[in-house]
Amino acid sequence: MNQIDSEAVSFSPDEAVLVLEDGQVYVGDPYGAIGKTSGEIVFATGMTGYQETLTDPSYDRQIVVQTFPHIGDTGINQEDPESSRIWVAGYIVRDPSPTVSNWRATGSLDDDLKCEGIVGLCHIDTRKLVRHLRTAGVMRAAIFSGDALIDEGTGTLRSVASMLAEVKATPQMKGLSLYDEVSTKETYTIEPCGEFEGKEPLFTVAAVDLGIKAMTPHRMAERGCRVHVVPSTITFEEIENLNPDGVFFSNGPGDPEQAGPEVELLRKVLDAGYPFFGICFGNQLLGRALGFGTYKLKFGHRGINQPVKDVTTGKVEVTAHNHGFAVDAPIGEMVDAPYENGKYGKVFVSHIDLNDDVVEGLQCVDIPAFSVQYHPEAAAGPHDAAYLFDRFVDLMKTTKTAKEEKRNA
Repeated sequence: MNQIDSEAVSFSPDEAVLVLEDGQVYVGDPYGAIGKTSGEIVFATGMTGYQETLTDPSYDRQIVVQTFPHIGDTGINQEDPESSRIWVAGYIVRDPSPTVSNWRATGSLDDDLKCEGIVGLCHIDTRKLVRHLRTAGVMRAAIFSGDALIDEGTGTLRSVASMLAEVKATPQMKGLSLYDEVSTKETYTIEPCGEFEGKEPLFTVAAVDLGIKAMTPHRMAERGCRVHVVPSTITFEEIENLNPDGVFFSNGPGDPEQAGPEVELLRKVLDAGYPFFGICFGNQLLGRALGFGTYKLKFGHRGINQPVKDVTTGKVEVTAHNHGFAVDAPIGEMVDAPYENGKYGKVFVSHIDLNDDVVEGLQCVDIPAFSVQYHPEAAAGPHDAAYLFDRFVDLMKTTKTAKEEKRNA
């Protein structure tokens, strides 16, 4: 149910209650763990790949609403997670699957949510909720179930007003720095795989983990790269000690305006001439390093069905997204990067979202650096944008060859 007049809402101790920052209330059934959780409420439009969504660190501190109504059919398995844990703050679906049917399944989604303490809610009109979020914009919200619905002082059901007060006390996503809390604490290495398994790596990549998904270094390893996944706290000197052929900045959660140390690190990488590739948060950081601003989108892009045009080829790709912030850069023209009067030379917007003209990629002309806002690794698909990893490999090859020729000259 949905009731804008919150004082008229009724619910029982066995139900679950979703309260939005603007006072809207939805009453459904508990799904996953019982308790309470709060965060920014967002929606994801993918019909498949819910396990990859749940384990994407970019969803840290966000309550995710699945627009596809039937979730959980294939259960969960040990092969599809994008990280070591579920990162979403809460999970909302309309109709959880009552059965699990997949030969790889090791359990149900409901049991996995309970095991990891993820509070959720089901059996509400998610279409109505999503239409509201598209109109009003994403906002803070909280889910309450079980004892969280009971006033400790009186032993009676809590008022909506008291729950709304908790929602409004939740930090807003704009202004949050979250990449350190999702980053690896120790460096680990992914060796070349597939046809390159057991062979000497063609290139070495330093991948700065700002919330990296497991498939990302795997895509590089498939192309013969040895990938050192390093903490967000790494220094430029430590990157240099790895002697990389290229540097990568990953996806991640939070506000790019609060990532000053990472922007400074990236500028040192660009100054040193390392080939650079950034995805999602990494794209936003490249934009800021070049002197562009970033801004928060009304409701963001989250799903695996977003049309993006690569302006360098004219090709339209169906792509996977998860971002609530974007780079503010001019579309359709090549400009001097604003930082320090064009220190980094010319740059242009290389990819554009065809739904709303949001910047989806940057390409530097005078330095070896490019980035995209979406997710070309896309474990759950689509794979239209996998070529971007080939571009990164080609960029490292070209730069390495040029350096060797210069030394031998």
